[in-house]
Amino acid sequence: MSPKELNRVDVIRDISERRLRQKDAAELLKLSRRHIQRLVNQYRGQGPAGLVSLRRGKPSNRRYTPEFKQRVIDIVRQFYIDFGPTFANEKLREKHQLKLSTETLRQWMMAEGFWISKRQAKPKVYQPRYRRECLGELVQIDGSHHDWFEGRAEKCCLTVYIDDATGRLMTLRFSDVESTFDYMNITRQYIEEHGKPIAFYSDKHSVFRLNRGEVKTGKQMTEFGRALFELNIDLICANSSQAKGRVERANKTLQDRLIKEMRLAGIDSIEEANTWLPEFIADFNQRFARTPYSLHDAHR
Repeated sequence: MSPKELNRVDVIRDISERRLRQKDAAELLKLSRRHIQRLVNQYRGQGPAGLVSLRRGKPSNRRYTPEFKQRVIDIVRQFYIDFGPTFANEKLREKHQLKLSTETLRQWMMAEGFWISKRQAKPKVYQPRYRRECLGELVQIDGSHHDWFEGRAEKCCLTVYIDDATGRLMTLRFSDVESTFDYMNITRQYIEEHGKPIAFYSDKHSVFRLNRGEVKTGKQMTEFGRALFELNIDLICANSSQAKGRVERANKTLQDRLIKEMRLAGIDSIEEANTWLPEFIADFNQRFARTPYSLHDAHR
């Protein structure tokens, strides 16, 4: 018996033994008095077994016929085998006038091997890269292009400098594009506020690395790379987004939290945002930054 039916047994027993009125039982079980009387009659005739649903173990009256199921599977196999269940269901309705729920189609596609659920998909395994020991030892940098002002201003780029050891936001700045000039200015701001870090960790954007085939193997540097060389700051270019996961995850958090904070603050332009960002950085770091393994500050 199901928990629901077990609960009914106690209530119907009380009615049969005149410890509870049918009116009160109907309110308790949220059933009509006629249905309560029907349950009482079944209980008196068959005992607790009389309250078990007679439909248990039988197929639903609303189930799809095997012919309908096979027709859907054949169409999906022929036309939509690489479609997701939601998209495939849309096409079945639009192109073939076949109506069924997306979840039912998902189960059928999974049974046929057309679709693998996210729970069943084998996750990619990445070797974890442990945090650096102290503040300023490695700073991850990246530009995030997004509609930061939710249509109140043009789409722009937020440049993020985040410390690897602590997860602290070191510098944030909005700009129209992600250019060498902007990275030069933001790096100067960083050094003025915190000092020179040991290394920056970036992607392979053309600001950081020459990507033309004929110069990849040489020792040429970009303007930004040459400036860091003169400052004795190492520049490391990651081979994948997962390698610089700290700043990638920070971008996702900022695209949620920072946008809402600017909306509440009534900020509608890059200039206003850049003036206000230090306040946001302080609050963010107070909430999310962690203590480094070493209290030594590697900035110079």
